[in-house]
Amino acid sequence: MFTDRRQAGQQLAQALAQYKNAPNSIVLALPRGGVAVGYEISLALRVPLDVFVTRKLGTPDNPELAMGALAETGYRHLNMDVIRGYGISSHELEREVDRQRKEIARRVERYRGGTPLPDLSGKTVILVDDGVATGATFFASVAAMRALQVGRLIAALPVAPPETARILQRQVDEAVVLATPSMFFGISQFYEDFPQLEDDEVIACLQKARAALSQG
Repeated sequence: MFTDRRQAGQQLAQALAQYKNAPNSIVLALPRGGVAVGYEISLALRVPLDVFVTRKLGTPDNPELAMGALAETGYRHLNMDVIRGYGISSHELEREVDRQRKEIARRVERYRGGTPLPDLSGKTVILVDDGVATGATFFASVAAMRALQVGRLIAALPVAPPETARILQRQVDEAVVLATPSMFFGISQFYEDFPQLEDDEVIACLQKARAALSQG
């Protein structure tokens, strides 16, 4: 469906063309993969790019199964059905929260030099990832944005399951989801090339986006 994250970002940028040069706007991308998508949007729309770090809270026996998510602002989203269903104790939950809090701090330091998020109150925020499955981290990011009192919140995703996309539409001011296939097993199935991005690639995208905007 998509050649790579670059093409996905370019297609999203076309769908978001009305926000080109929009004042008081920012593209916030979820690292790592979302940053490659967000970079293309930032470049095309000439809107600043930054990261918003949110981490999945995995269950003790299956780190890929989300029992919630933690945002860099401290906002915590918990899936109580998973927590109760798998009998996860408060100690196990807090241990995972502490582990992810440390990883969030590491990434904020690495990607943003430890500086806090810019003031987002009243801003138009385009929140970007390279796709969502259950949407745990993305929904936590949406809720965190609401808590920061952003002016307008736009979700921009190349692909999401139909039900996830429907829920998302009710939580944001505008949801731009390019594809909502019913047969959904994982984000990678919708990309021909879907490598894992490294920290250095995330930083390079952020630096190139800043340089492009500064050149006018």
